[in-house]
Amino acid sequence: MLDRRNFAGKDALATALSEAIAGDLAAGVAERGVASLAVSGGSTPARMFAALGARSDLDWDKVTVTLVDERWVDESSDRSNARLVKQKLLQGPASAAKFVPLYHNESKPDLTAIAKTDAALNLVPSPFDAVILGMGNDGHTASFFPDGDTLTEALTAHGPVVAIEAPGAGEPRVTLTLKRLLQTRSLYLHIEGEDKEKVLEKALGQGPVEEMPVRAVLRQTQKPVIVFWCP
Repeated sequence: MLDRRNFAGKDALATALSEAIAGDLAAGVAERGVASLAVSGGSTPARMFAALGARSDLDWDKVTVTLVDERWVDESSDRSNARLVKQKLLQGPASAAKFVPLYHNESKPDLTAIAKTDAALNLVPSPFDAVILGMGNDGHTASFFPDGDTLTEALTAHGPVVAIEAPGAGEPRVTLTLKRLLQTRSLYLHIEGEDKEKVLEKALGQGPVEEMPVRAVLRQTQKPVIVFWCP
C-alpha cells in the first residue's frame, strides 16, 4: 500500500508535507481535543519542520510531539534528534506544543532507562495523528538498522519502544517499535535525492527485511505508506 507523491524541489515538498501533517493534527484536535505527532531526525526534515512550525492555524497547545527514534545522547549534543526538533520545529506558533523526549539521563538505554521512556510515551495521545519516517542509504528507517542487535524485537514486539545497537548506528539508540509506529492516522516516508530514490526502488524489490529493514514498513498491510520525494 504505497502512495507516492513526487515534487520538483525541496520547498514544494516541505510545503505540501507540512500541509498534510497540519491536516492530520487538525483532524485529531477536532475529533478528540488533542493530537500527536512522531517525527524523525537527520537533516532531511529541517525545511519541512520550519514550514510546519510556522503554521499559526493549528491549536499547537493541544499537540504533543515526540520522536520516532533517538540516539542515546544528551540534548547538548549536535547528534540529538530532540535538539533538532526543538531548534527547527518547536519555534514560533509550534513552541506551544508539548514535547516528549525518548532520551533520559541514564548512562545507557538499559531496562531502567527504557522503563522511563515507556512511561513518558504513555503521556502521548494514542494513536498518533501522523508519523514521519526517513530512510538511510543502508535501508534503515527509525532505528531499524541492518544487523541491529534487537532488530527482530523492534519489528515484532508489542511494547512501544526498544533499545538497539548496530554497526552503522553510531551511538546506542532507542526506537519506537513497528507496532507502535503503525498506530497512526497517517504514515509518511520523507526522502529526498536520486540516491534515496534508488534505495527505495531496491527496497521495493525482492530481498529479506533484515537486509533493508525499511521493507518491514513498505510490506506491511495495516497502514498505507505515503511517500514524499523530490530530487
